[in-house]
Amino acid sequence: MNHPPVTLPRLTALARQAAPRLLEAVVAPLAVFYLAMVVLGFKWALVMSVAWVYLGVGWRLVRRVKVPATMYLAAFAITVRALVAFWTGTWMWFFIQPEMGTICISMVFLASVRLNKPLVQKLTLDYIHLPSAVLKHERVRKFFARITLLWAFVLLANSTVSILLAVYQSLAGSLGEFMLMRTSAVALISGAAITISVFGFKRLLHRLHVAHA
Repeated sequence: MNHPPVTLPRLTALARQAAPRLLEAVVAPLAVFYLAMVVLGFKWALVMSVAWVYLGVGWRLVRRVKVPATMYLAAFAITVRALVAFWTGTWMWFFIQPEMGTICISMVFLASVRLNKPLVQKLTLDYIHLPSAVLKHERVRKFFARITLLWAFVLLANSTVSILLAVYQSLAGSLGEFMLMRTSAVALISGAAITISVFGFKRLLHRLHVAHA
């Protein structure tokens, strides 16, 4: 059976597409929070973090650019996080709350494998077109199931490390050390998982090409 050629976008192209979103959604909010914490104090840091997310939504509305549903969810989530952190009076809860959500997502990943509908496959199809005949291939199904399991444990590991560091560093009173250690740990774990996923997928496509040549 002949299948249409399947190609991955160049990693540099994917990086260029992902970098602005990563900066806006992950790096910038942390930088805003930390700088505001140092200059203005804890409560103003919460206000500035919430303002950054709402500014992103407002900027898109003014430019009449479609606002992704995830941005509305992010705005709601960071508002709740800020209110809880403001009420408790400690930055620990500002960072622990999203980790609880991440743990729940990791459970969803595990459940999707059990239901034979691995979430990584759905996420991959949002960026890369794969013919239905390829998706039905036994090797492809096993690959997506294994990678979904991998990312379930990656999310769980990242959240566990983040929570433990937040609790420990909050007792020591060092927000700067927490952010440095957490960012390094998450980058290391996630980077290894991304490398395994990308090269594993390339290897899979190569094997399929050889098998059906």
